[in-house]
Amino acid sequence: MGTISVLRRSIRWNRGVASMRDEQFDVPIIIETERTGRLLTVTGTVQAASLLVDKWPQAKRGPKYRSALKAMMDAMEQRRAVGTARRAFTAAAREAHVFVGEGRH
Repeated sequence: MGTISVLRRSIRWNRGVASMRDEQFDVPIIIETERTGRLLTVTGTVQAASLLVDKWPQAKRGPKYRSALKAMMDAMEQRRAVGTARRAFTAAAREAHVFVGEGRH
């Protein structure tokens, strides 16, 4: 089963699965949505994973995107630090040219 399928299932059932946790980022990440000028503040692993799985543009799913997917799964399963997952998501957003900044907008 692929990473996206496992993540999609995990996100839907996150509350019912004890080993999967929504870890909050220490500093939120701000990205630009598909709607020009609209910004989104990403605050945790479940939100970031959901965006990667369901909203990330197909044409912008490069190597850093795949690393971010794995990092989110690992962080939700408590096998990797949330800071590492946050950095992977930021790298994927930069790779996709949707990264705006850090903090709150």
